[in-house]
Amino acid sequence: MNTLINETRVILIGGSSHTGKSTLSQSLAAKLGWSYRSTDNLARHPGRPWVGANGKAISEYVAKHYRTLSIDALFLDVLSHYEKNVLPQVEAIVHSHASDLSTERLILEGSALWPGFVANLVGKNGVKAIWLTASDQLFQNRIKRESNFYNVGEDEKYLIQKFLNRTLFYNQRMREEVECFGFMCIDVEFVSMADELLKKCMELIEVS
Repeated sequence: MNTLINETRVILIGGSSHTGKSTLSQSLAAKLGWSYRSTDNLARHPGRPWVGANGKAISEYVAKHYRTLSIDALFLDVLSHYEKNVLPQVEAIVHSHASDLSTERLILEGSALWPGFVANLVGKNGVKAIWLTASDQLFQNRIKRESNFYNVGEDEKYLIQKFLNRTLFYNQRMREEVECFGFMCIDVEFVSMADELLKKCMELIEVS
């Protein structure tokens, strides 16, 4: 294993939902023998507005959230949630793993890792970061397939479409921020298999 990875103690993997962050992060953690965490488990926020694999119904709170807020408002609301409720925990977790050599090295992933929020963490004390992105069509395909979009009622379709539109807006703005800060980014559509994505990620963060 090379010197660069010996100096790296934390890798952040950001990006919108449905880019494959969790799959990549868990594969990378297993490959390196590091621990894995997701920001999704750090604080609650209205989740995906469709019936999941567990069959749990959409709560009225979640439905109202997507029904009443505009796309801009949905985007600003989730960013505010990340900044107020998730970022302080992210900073504490990163500082702990980066500075305490007795702790495990960490792969931390999640949509809450907004580029501007974690910019002060990246490149310092062995912290690296990468963001995943994709085309609008890929997001549409994945979200509509997972949500069973074509087999639900019009009310549910409206909520799912709002979630999708917010996802597309988030991805667009995230790409702009990543470019602004000069951070590393992978377009998952140019990597056809999970193993290829893992290899590409390791190349970009100089891990071998």
